[in-house]
Amino acid sequence: MALDGKTRRRSFDRAAGQSPLHLVSAWAAEQRLVLGQVAVDGKSNEITAVPPLPALLSLQGTIVTADARHCQRAVAEQVIAQGGHDVLALQGNPGTLHEDVRHLLDASPSLPTATHTTLEKEQGRIETRTSVVASEIAWLQEQHHWPGLAAIGKITRTRDMSQQASTETAYYLLSTSLSAERFGQVARQHWGSENSLHWVLDVTRNEEQARGRKDHGPEKLALRRRWALNVARLEPSKGSIKGKRKRAGWNNDYLTQLLAQFAAPHMQ
Repeated sequence: MALDGKTRRRSFDRAAGQSPLHLVSAWAAEQRLVLGQVAVDGKSNEITAVPPLPALLSLQGTIVTADARHCQRAVAEQVIAQGGHDVLALQGNPGTLHEDVRHLLDASPSLPTATHTTLEKEQGRIETRTSVVASEIAWLQEQHHWPGLAAIGKITRTRDMSQQASTETAYYLLSTSLSAERFGQVARQHWGSENSLHWVLDVTRNEEQARGRKDHGPEKLALRRRWALNVARLEPSKGSIKGKRKRAGWNNDYLTQLLAQFAAPHMQ
């Protein structure tokens, strides 16, 4: 389950001093479904909005992923208390933890690690992804006492395209010692929310241009868009999300079939 935020940029109201609506969604990466959402208080920020969201869901045996802004003790504690595991990205936070993790994985050749590499070629681009996991981290945990910390990891991505190459490395905290291969899969699935949720909402539902502003209207409409996306994905016939939307507008029987899924057991 990926925790990720999205701003409804057109929902701002300059005259009323109202900021754009920012929503944090819980995204089931493998099922490609939205499990829940919370709106960020205009006087708060996304970090404080995240802990209440996992509390609404059953996390037993679930791996929860989040980007660096959500790498907070409160998030880790919440996930572990509910029987889940977390894979949290690090980026200069919190305190010296990021630097210590980087040092252990990059400058400690004696540290036992597991490694897995994948190579993908697509449309003239070659991408190499190397995942590294280390679980012998007693010294790190003694220094930082991070909730449930069981392993640390890093992923190095190298892209070669049109005779240009770029490399970036991301570091992670894990509350369960995954294999290097599984760790790489989990970290990559987190970003599926950008392509399979946010991009689809903007393209098929034109969410980025929606200008609803009054009261709780923007939040409620955003929730209904996500419900509609869920039922379209759960409906087993072949076709794109955009195609199913058009079909529902043309065929009342198909529309009824989609809406009937709200009463189905998997939607309870």
